[in-house]
This record gives sequence, structure tokens and C-alpha cells, in this order.
Amino acid sequence: MKTHTLIMPLDMHLHLRDGVMLETVAPLSAYSLSGALVMPNLVPPVTSKEDVKAYKERIMAAVPNDYFEPYMTLFYKNYDKAFLEDVAEEILAVKLYPDGATTNSDGGVKDFDIEAMRETLEAMSDLGIPLCVHGETAGFVMDRESEFMSIYELLAKNFPDLKIIMEHITTKDAVEMLDKYDNLYATITVHHLLLTLDDVIGGMMMPHHFCKPIAKRPEDLDALLNVALEAHPKVMFGSDSAPHPQNKKEASHCAAGVFTAPIALQLLCEIFDQYDKLDNLQAFVSDNAQSIYGICPEFKEVTLVQKEFVVPEKYGNVVPMYAGSAIGWSIESVE
Repeated sequence: MKTHTLIMPLDMHLHLRDGVMLETVAPLSAYSLSGALVMPNLVPPVTSKEDVKAYKERIMAAVPNDYFEPYMTLFYKNYDKAFLEDVAEEILAVKLYPDGATTNSDGGVKDFDIEAMRETLEAMSDLGIPLCVHGETAGFVMDRESEFMSIYELLAKNFPDLKIIMEHITTKDAVEMLDKYDNLYATITVHHLLLTLDDVIGGMMMPHHFCKPIAKRPEDLDALLNVALEAHPKVMFGSDSAPHPQNKKEASHCAAGVFTAPIALQLLCEIFDQYDKLDNLQAFVSDNAQSIYGICPEFKEVTLVQKEFVVPEKYGNVVPMYAGSAIGWSIESVE
């Protein structure tokens, strides 16, 4: 059987939630990853140094037997420089959500007024703190990311020394934006390398494939695959694995989020192997992120094998992507 080993895999966009949900899902990521960039959209959101430290402590308490580095983030507000200087050692990035754009994003940015944001973004530039952005407008759902490209351009031009991460990109437009500005980077999820909108609502509604930003067109999927499979140096893996209780997903008001944490590396191996690009997977899941963020996680070696794995129906009360189905790769060992 074919095997493939990944060194220090990283997930640079992960939702761990809190409370019982945190205790359920955190060990699943900690098992196979050296670290992950943890999103701050709790209720209430993570907006202070005390919030960051307390949340990190809760994460580490949920994964006591695994080496795992939770790289922490702040929920974007118009912070002053003194505050950012004080919290800088506790965080790796600041995450910006447009108000109401996705789960627990209330209180996010309502108006991209550059002058109102200037003090915060210049301070982040000076301190070397990247800005991670959920890039969607409030427009028609299929156009929201493409419409946001003008805002990325506005930010990139006005703050050329600020690293800006276009999170979970889903469109050909976003892929093309990558090379227009030196300070733009991107994360790509595993589910956006597999799904188009047809896989969500083309037949029977598939609630466990529904996420924000929504899966797009075949030409968008092709663009994402091309840039990921070539391990473009400005692109890195970020799962956006977003757990919700089963009763919140299988409901009339279906929560947005795809839960892939337990199977992300296996699915990535399957995708990269399908296109004969396994040698590029290391850069996509670790090396690029280390370079972009300037991090060096402690050693972890994950060996995967081309062997059928039947995805469990549930982890706790969370239904994963492809629940009950067989996928082509399994994790053989973690050292």
C-alpha cells in the first residue's frame, strides 16, 4: 500500500468552539496536527488579552495528552497601538469579520472606512501582526466573495506592509488576486477542493456540505485545485472546520459550517494523490504556513496510508463531512 508522511502539519483556520464542543473536537485536531490558527468568534468574541489567555488555557486543558500549539487570534475591533503592543506576544493574528457575514460575526466591521481603521492596521503593520479576513460582502450569495475583491485591493494598497490573509477563498477571482499584491496571501479548505454548489443543493439538500462562503462553480473549483496542487507559496491549508450540533445542521435554519477536522489530512492525501501531486502536499499543509507566519512548530510526523477509512457517523453530537462513507486514505501513525 502507498504511504505518505507529513512533517508538522498545520491548519491555519480552525474553529474549536468552547465548552462541551471544545472538549469534543479539540482532541481530533490535536491528534494529527502540530498546531492550528484558532478562530476567535466565540460568544462573546475574544477581544482582550485576558480572553486570549483564558481561551488558550481551555484549549490546552481539552488536549492534555497531545502536543498541539493553538495559535491564538483576536476578533477585529479598532484597537489602539498600546493595546496591540501589550497583546502581541499572545496572538499570531487578528481576524476580521464583516458584521453578520457568518457564524458569530455580529459586532464585526460594518463599514470599511480606511481612516477609521488606519490606527489599528498601521499598528499591526508595525508590529508584524497579520490580518486574517472573512472576505464576503452582503450581496447576492454567489457574488459575495468576488464583490469583496475591491476591499482586498483597498486594504492592500493602503497598508502595503500589512500581511493580509484572504481566508477560505472559493473563487477564480480570489486566486487571480493573489499575485496582484505582494502582501496578499490565502487559505484554502479541503471541502472547497471537493465541492461545487451542485454538491450542496444540486439534488437533495446536503446540510453537512453547507458553509460560508458557499461552494461555487466548477471553474472556481478548478482554479482552487490548480493553485493548491502546485503549492503556490502564498497559499496554505486552512480547514475552516466548523462544528455544529447535529440538530443545528439538520434544521430549517441550517447552521453554516463543514466539519472536516478528523478527516482533513486523509482527504488532502486523496486529492493530491489523484493528481499525482503528493510531493507538493507538505508545502500546502505546513511549509508555506511556516514561511508566511514565521512560525516553527515542534516536531510531529504523521504517516498516512492508502487504505480505506469509513468515516464515523458522528463525533459526539457533530456529523462530519462524508459521514458513514469510505474515503481512500487513513492515518497509520503519529509520532
